[in-house]
Amino acid sequence: MSFNFNIGDYMKIINGKVALVTGASSGIGSETVKLLLLKGVKVYATARRVELMSELELLGANILKMDVTNEESMKACVNSILEKEKSIDFLINNAGYGSYGAIEDVPIDEARRQFEVNIFGLSRLVQLVLPKMRENRYGKIVNISSVGGKIYTSFGGWYHATKHALEGLSDCLRLELKEFNIDVIIIEPGGIKTDWGLIASKNLKDTSKNGAYSDSGKKIAESMEKMYSSEKLSHPSVIAKSIVKSVSARKPKTRYVTGSMSKLSLFMRAILTDKMFDLMIKKMI
Repeated sequence: MSFNFNIGDYMKIINGKVALVTGASSGIGSETVKLLLLKGVKVYATARRVELMSELELLGANILKMDVTNEESMKACVNSILEKEKSIDFLINNAGYGSYGAIEDVPIDEARRQFEVNIFGLSRLVQLVLPKMRENRYGKIVNISSVGGKIYTSFGGWYHATKHALEGLSDCLRLELKEFNIDVIIIEPGGIKTDWGLIASKNLKDTSKNGAYSDSGKKIAESMEKMYSSEKLSHPSVIAKSIVKSVSARKPKTRYVTGSMSKLSLFMRAILTDKMFDLMIKKMI
């Protein structure tokens, strides 16, 4: 991946900066931590399961346990970093998950949890880091959205709702923080080879079972399993490179679209009518 400035400038911009990365125990979060460390960034890698981050600790990451649905957990994490470093320059909001199932079938408590993790936890963490960023008049907040924040699929209603919400939230936040020299960046991954799709497909099977959506739910779940078990999807490192590129840029783009089928998906959504796009999604599945 090419950059718009030479490697000396690149290293100078982010070397010694402090980054907080959520959801760092696997996938995109883990790969982002590794790449930031290579570029000289002081990284605080957070997740609920710290035992999965031993490799990152060996590489030089500071490991902290944090649950984005727990207020005290987030406060303790942010305060711990600020006491030691006096700043959090980059906030990488990567923690999130996808819970698939028909909107009718998914329990409202599970729908709430989806929003609690993907939206409210993320937003609360932003609130906690912003006072110091404003004081320093510097910061970059990177929100990991998805092409699913612009498109939609059957049985992904609650997940897509959180990502559509994240797109709007991030746009508003970007306007509010411009005067404080704080950038808000949206990353829109396409198909990435992680356990995300396998977990989502399992949730879909569990919620559909023998109900009204059992047949169609089973077909889509099997399609997701096939896709996320193939080699056609992009490696998480592809997204990590875009994240690092965005925080390294003096004037980052508002959105970075990357990963398998990402640009094509958004292009088709832009040119097709709703009904035409509905037909395309059904044929793809």
